[in-house]
Amino acid sequence: MEECSRRDLLKNAAGVSMLGLLNLYTPAYAEEKPAEPKKPAANEPIECTQAPLPYAYDALEPYIDKETVEIHYTRHHAAYVKNFNSTLQRLDFARTMKDMTFIKHWCKELAFNGSGAMLHTLYWGNMSAQGGQPKGELSELIEKSFKKFENFTDQFSAAAKTVEGSGWGILAFEPCTKRLIVLQSEKHQDMALWGTYPLLVCDVWEHAYYL
Repeated sequence: MEECSRRDLLKNAAGVSMLGLLNLYTPAYAEEKPAEPKKPAANEPIECTQAPLPYAYDALEPYIDKETVEIHYTRHHAAYVKNFNSTLQRLDFARTMKDMTFIKHWCKELAFNGSGAMLHTLYWGNMSAQGGQPKGELSELIEKSFKKFENFTDQFSAAAKTVEGSGWGILAFEPCTKRLIVLQSEKHQDMALWGTYPLLVCDVWEHAYYL
């Protein structure tokens, strides 16, 4: 992976990501009543579904081009969702057959594809071409955790740029200390910190910027 390409990605991500994160803290989101979940029938398989892209493929231009977004969403993200569901089915079959010979393999597949599916859903929801800086509760939490906004952006960019191989930079809420922390994730699942809530993610896999 070329360092200049990853650096360019991070510059572009800085322009599009923060406004989407702000949406998590707006009163409209806080007051909106969630839809009543549909209860599956007793024998109905429960599957992960790919969330709709919250904007048109060209909505992030000039930061991320239309073709990159379309391929990333329809091929890569879709593949993680499909493979996550396939792995769940394989595990169902293994339990039915009482055959755990390949359990180590399927556990790895479950973590890899499930984490990939969920992180990509966050990734699309984080971004907006308008960009912006945090306000209100989020701004206060960043001040508490990093002292100032520039400290956060410096650490987040450095973490994302130095991921070994392919992976993610992640801003997460850590409930024990009630503060924000910056994490690196290799692949999708490695180096995770249990119990944290990912809020802002930056995909530094090559498929996020290779066109």
